[in-house]
Amino acid sequence: MSWILDFYNYKIVAQYLDRFATGMAATLTAAGISLVLSVLLGILIALVMLSKKAWLRRPVAAYVAFIRATPLLVQIYLVYYGLPALLPFAKSWSDMAFGVAALTLNSAPYMGEIIRAGIESVPRGQFEAAKGLGMTYPQRLRYVVLPQAFAITLPPLLGQTAVLIKDTSLLSIITVFEFTSAGILLNSERVRPNESFLTIALGYLAIYLVVLLLTNKARAALAGPAWNAGGR
Repeated sequence: MSWILDFYNYKIVAQYLDRFATGMAATLTAAGISLVLSVLLGILIALVMLSKKAWLRRPVAAYVAFIRATPLLVQIYLVYYGLPALLPFAKSWSDMAFGVAALTLNSAPYMGEIIRAGIESVPRGQFEAAKGLGMTYPQRLRYVVLPQAFAITLPPLLGQTAVLIKDTSLLSIITVFEFTSAGILLNSERVRPNESFLTIALGYLAIYLVVLLLTNKARAALAGPAWNAGGR
């Protein structure tokens, strides 16, 4: 039993549970808001990239290329220091707001590419059938195209969601106290790296497992009776 405490002293971790809880709440808040915003922005990006209008596609394509070519760490700094200079009202934003903005801008292009692939995989006949029923373009997207696209692309969307959750750990550089910050605090005060970083790893693993469970349930709901009948 003593060797376990030497490797991972849970009693020390217990003393920091309130800090880990505070950090976990911040991580889930940042990840949740960024996920919703990045999916919404990703849908817009996907639709623009599928558009035949070059004057719409080119600026969005440049934005996507910029995000892919630069590290998230640099993007966080650019948002944190650059956005207030461009948008005066952003000077009153909290550090969390800047963090959410950076994560959203970073994740949206990847979400957009996934959603675009999902939309393109929907059979063209589905578009035509919906149009024949008198549906408007927004109605076709909402009731026919996007539900199928999301059902098809949920696995890669889950992967990008996991990346987004892990990326919240970088928000500590702009003084957002999130889950990783709690572990770093423990290590800095008690010099216990195993307790610090193993707890962080287990925390992110727990989040991932919950997201995986919710994704499977959502996929089953979107796929309908055929998916459930297959026993998946």
